[in-house]
Amino acid sequence: MDIIFMLVFAVILASVFLHFVPIGLWISALAADVHVGIFTLVGMRMRRVPPSKIVMPLIKANKAGLNVNVNQLEAHYLAGGNVDKVVDALIASQRAEITLPFERAAAIDLAGRDVLEAVQMSVNPKVIETPLVSAVAKNGIELIIKARVTVRANIDRLVGGAGEPTIIARVGEGIVTTVGSAEKHTDVLENPDEISRTVLGKGLDAGTAFEILSIDIADVDVGRNIGAQLQTDQAEADKRIAQAKAEERRAMAVAQEQEMKAYTQEMEAKVVEAQAEVPHAMATALREGKMGVMDYINMMNVQSDTEMRKSISRTGVKKAAHNA
Repeated sequence: MDIIFMLVFAVILASVFLHFVPIGLWISALAADVHVGIFTLVGMRMRRVPPSKIVMPLIKANKAGLNVNVNQLEAHYLAGGNVDKVVDALIASQRAEITLPFERAAAIDLAGRDVLEAVQMSVNPKVIETPLVSAVAKNGIELIIKARVTVRANIDRLVGGAGEPTIIARVGEGIVTTVGSAEKHTDVLENPDEISRTVLGKGLDAGTAFEILSIDIADVDVGRNIGAQLQTDQAEADKRIAQAKAEERRAMAVAQEQEMKAYTQEMEAKVVEAQAEVPHAMATALREGKMGVMDYINMMNVQSDTEMRKSISRTGVKKAAHNA
């Protein structure tokens, strides 16, 4: 029973020892002629750094002839970086004869950029295809353009430099400006390479993480007649304004007509009221002797004569209208 207990205890002790002292990894480093102390590996365990994450990239770097050490790799790992990718990027840059110190590669990696992809893009340029860009020439014709931008990563500007969205936005702005300065859309269709030369000459890669090598127009389509559409919209707007003003004038005329009718009705009421007072006034004048009977008879004759003349004139007007 004691022997079994001792064996179990020995196995547990050996497991704990091999966990904190990675003998196999230390032997692999020695076999690759990479000098890493056993206590250094134990210290990595104590600092919660997986020794394989440091030793294996160190072996790879040593075999590639890179001058990196354990402290650099461990510090980069503790900072949250990808040690293996940084070492791969350093190897790729060395093979491509691109100057890339470890500190810059680590900074690029910690900045959130793919340092290995950046090195590969420096060797093999990348083609960025812009979305469809709508631009309008001076004659009002819309052109829909798609461009392909060939860029190469600029290692020196990867940290703090703008990315692909900025390149796409600047190229789109350059296309709109170039087409907008053309007198006719046919000028652009005849020389689409003029867009490439004009946009490329604007230095659009300033402040970005890339260097623009070329801008090629992939497709140009004729769109709508924006100028004619704007004129139609303006004419429709003018028409609505004129209709609104005409409606306003009509409403004012109706209001004035209603006002005149009310005024006329008021005057007619006053006339009727005044005519109603005439008999009363005449009766009073007759009683008081201010007016004689002959005067009354003469006045009635004058009124009858006046009514007759009005009747004759209305009859003549009707005949003349009928004959016409």
